[in-house]
Amino acid sequence: MARPDIAEVHKLTDAEISEQINGTRRDLFDLRFQQATRRLEHPHRFKQSRIKLAQLLTVQKERQSSTPSAS
Repeated sequence: MARPDIAEVHKLTDAEISEQINGTRRDLFDLRFQQATRRLEHPHRFKQSRIKLAQLLTVQKERQSSTPSAS
């Protein structure tokens, strides 16, 4: 599987990004649990999930810093 394209992440809404961040964190937790119980079949999914999470968090942070603060 190829790396997720950052352009696709930029097209998402803020709510979708938050939802995908939570889902990716849940996936990473499940992968760690599978690894601990020796049931992990696809160890490459760790890297893919971490990259996806980093992209999502980066776009979320960019959007937060680009909006002017209310104070």
